[in-house]
Amino acid sequence: MAQRPLLLQSRFLRELCPPYRSTRRSIATSAPTSPSTSTGSVPPTTVDFADDQVARLAAQPLHHLTLSDLVRHGRPPLSTSALLSSANFTLSLLPIRLAHRIRALRNLPFIVVSNPHISRIYTNYLHSLSTLLPLAHSPITTLAAEAAFTDLMADLVQTHANTIPVLARGFLESRRYIAPADVTRFLDEHLRARIGTRLIAEQHIALHVSSQPHCSDTPAPPSTHIGVIDTTLSPVAVLRHCETFVGELCELKYGVRPSLVVNGAVDTTLAHVPTHLEYILTELLKNAFRATVESGREREPVEVTIAESPAQPCPSDISTVRDCGPEVEGETFDAGEGPPTSVTIRIRDRGGGISPAHLPHIWGYSFTTFSDEDMGPGAGRANGTIDALNTLSKSGGEGSSLAGLGYGLPLGRAYAEYFGGGVAVQSLWGWGTDVFLRLRGLGRV
Repeated sequence: MAQRPLLLQSRFLRELCPPYRSTRRSIATSAPTSPSTSTGSVPPTTVDFADDQVARLAAQPLHHLTLSDLVRHGRPPLSTSALLSSANFTLSLLPIRLAHRIRALRNLPFIVVSNPHISRIYTNYLHSLSTLLPLAHSPITTLAAEAAFTDLMADLVQTHANTIPVLARGFLESRRYIAPADVTRFLDEHLRARIGTRLIAEQHIALHVSSQPHCSDTPAPPSTHIGVIDTTLSPVAVLRHCETFVGELCELKYGVRPSLVVNGAVDTTLAHVPTHLEYILTELLKNAFRATVESGREREPVEVTIAESPAQPCPSDISTVRDCGPEVEGETFDAGEGPPTSVTIRIRDRGGGISPAHLPHIWGYSFTTFSDEDMGPGAGRANGTIDALNTLSKSGGEGSSLAGLGYGLPLGRAYAEYFGGGVAVQSLWGWGTDVFLRLRGLGRV
């Protein structure tokens, strides 16, 4: 079965940068124990900062992260000054973001945040903030300090890797004490905040790994990546990868898979985050393949059309993304040969469409198409939010089932909207569904 790409983890630093191993070992002996590896329901954490520090950080506005922010330091390998600038930029953003999430968790009912699973997530955030605050008092000025900081970023990513399924399990166990609408609001805010936090941390890790001073003196082969961003990302290539993955799931569950036909601007590329596009397309194809097979129309292909829509051109005397694309506070970024581009992907299936009774609810975390058989024994006919949470808490956050998880569409839309895109659905009940995914990139970087 095809495997989905893994997110950046600490081991990549050890595998790709051998000299980094000794640094990591020396850091590990003095750093606080990572909550993700601790035993017990609530990981032990020594919190050495006052509550007023959390309140002060949480009172500061969140920086609106853009794709331009992620590429502002240049193409790897970075110079020492650019790498240090990336580390300090990351350090300036993450404590505020972590404090916002701590405040949101504290605003939950006490009996809910006391749940062992939710308490574990709360403690993880406290731990991560406690490891970053000592570094925030002075800028990172040496490569040794930058390497130590990158190690903390890798551990932060690992610590929070399973946040969503753990939260889902906690809300499932606390369902008598919090309204489904409040769960939906919290998850929506948390998931969107998590997108930016992970991107900031993973971008610096990727820049560190791909920067020359840390790996070797041998020139690196040309790459289209700037950290986690692929500057020439091919939607068709990602689509075909997702088709293989979803097709095998479909064949495993139903014994058959529909075909996929791709047309339109198949050669178009844009600068975007591959893992985001992969997640979105996987979820959309799951829905299309499942509907097609279950409606008995597996011989009907799922049709994907790709269209490129260039953004409005910049005035002739302006050549920065700041003025004609995503806003960047106080910064400019050379857009290269053209303005930001918008790519629209239409996924059309003949799966019978979405019931009018279900259509208003597809964007809520309370919506799921799971039956009791899908949920397993003991699921019962609980409300949609609990069904979705039950599924999500068992899925490990990635989920391989073809059935609706109650979070795929809203989370996919959150990924698309984060950088100015979106997802729209048009259903013809009794015939099929068109889903329009719009992505906004930086253009040719």
